[in-house]
Amino acid sequence: MDLQTLLSYLHDFTVIPAENISIRSIEMDSREVKPGSLFICVEGYTVDGHDFAKMAVEKGAVAVLAEKPLQLDVPVILVKNTKRAMAVLADAFYGQPTHKMHVIGVTGTNGKTTTTHLMEKVFQAAGQKTGLIGTIEIRIGDKVFDVKNTTPESLTLQKTFHQMVEEKVDTTVMEVSSHALDLGRVHGCDFDVAVFTNLTQDHLDYHHTMEDYRRAKGLLFAQLGNSYDHQKPKFAVLNADDAATTEFIKNTAATVITYGIDQKSDIMAKNIMMTSSGTSFDLVTPLETFNVRMKLIGKFSVYNVLAATAACLVSDIPLSLIVKELEQIEGVPGRFEVVDEKQDFTVVVDYAHTPDSLENVLKTVKQFAKRNIYVIVGCGGDRDRTKRPIMAQIAVQYSTKAIFTSDNPRSEDPEQILEDMTRDLEATNYVSIVDRKEAIAYAINEANTDDVILIAGKGHETYQIIGNQVLDFDDREIARNLIRERNS
Repeated sequence: MDLQTLLSYLHDFTVIPAENISIRSIEMDSREVKPGSLFICVEGYTVDGHDFAKMAVEKGAVAVLAEKPLQLDVPVILVKNTKRAMAVLADAFYGQPTHKMHVIGVTGTNGKTTTTHLMEKVFQAAGQKTGLIGTIEIRIGDKVFDVKNTTPESLTLQKTFHQMVEEKVDTTVMEVSSHALDLGRVHGCDFDVAVFTNLTQDHLDYHHTMEDYRRAKGLLFAQLGNSYDHQKPKFAVLNADDAATTEFIKNTAATVITYGIDQKSDIMAKNIMMTSSGTSFDLVTPLETFNVRMKLIGKFSVYNVLAATAACLVSDIPLSLIVKELEQIEGVPGRFEVVDEKQDFTVVVDYAHTPDSLENVLKTVKQFAKRNIYVIVGCGGDRDRTKRPIMAQIAVQYSTKAIFTSDNPRSEDPEQILEDMTRDLEATNYVSIVDRKEAIAYAINEANTDDVILIAGKGHETYQIIGNQVLDFDDREIARNLIRERNS
């Protein structure tokens, strides 16, 4: 695409000098620049892309997008905000790919990963080719790619969408984080369905208040648009049992579909029964009622299934097919994942890293636990400190014994994190073990027949961040090896 055509999508910029050249790629990482690239200077938390503009030109960049004047031998396009301009240019350069697919965005504190995975399976069962963008990975059909952020930057996102269009993807489901919404990473994305799971305390290191956190989540529904297109209708799928839904309904002009358990909703679950091997309930919809017997466990899993069902229904998937597929799904990596090495006690690994998610998982465990419950949990460093004592209180309240340990301490002293968690505890049914492997070993060695161990906080993650080091660490593999050692 030539530069002048690309810049026609912007409405407030200056080009020095005003030349027309061919743009072969757009890059925001100077290491990725190649001959013919437009390099975008983005000021990040640790580095400023303006400092790498000269290097980008030396590598072949033929134009630079910047927020401040630069003395370079190529055209410099000056804009007020390069991130906002990047979203516009990326969408244009890649041919507005989200207009060519059915796109579903899922936001909320908990349940995003499971809900997107459930929907992916249903759409595949309906014969569609799917794309998925989430916390664990990016998938295009059966191809899998690593992911750095839950929701990538707008440039990476549009490039990914373009690849999906090229590979004939019908429907894409993606997790949309509050950070991404607040930072404008999804600007330009044409969502057809926006799904809200829940809103509980998290990310207050970034948002500072729950009000700001709720505002950021609400952007997904406000950005669905204000017009009505019969050919491409918009839907907001909202959790009626969450108080934030009232505000989100006001935010959106889209058709609202509600789901829930306690409040009257368009799609409801009634007569919920739970065992250690699955959950059954009556799925009540305006179309008909089904008795669902699924392998997933917990009330939180029912909410995820309701959200997925609603989103698939408004996407014209038959209800009978939705139910049939949801009943077959085993689960999602790191989400209430059982580690089974033929031991006589149960070990569950879960991503629960917020007060609400930890409480939900422990309440679920209590419903089927026959004897003692051990919970291994920590709190991440350089993150919201206010939730640390809350997490600890929940752990001792719902378990026989809590083992507090390191999560991803990052730059913080892990012992100080544990002190923050336990300082105000009056209960005594806990121990603090800084080394996470030792903490898991402690629980496995303590466990007896019919006990349950919950290893919470990291779920699918295969690493631990200590200082500046990213170390290999997978709760599931650690537990599996320790159980084998005990069995032998």
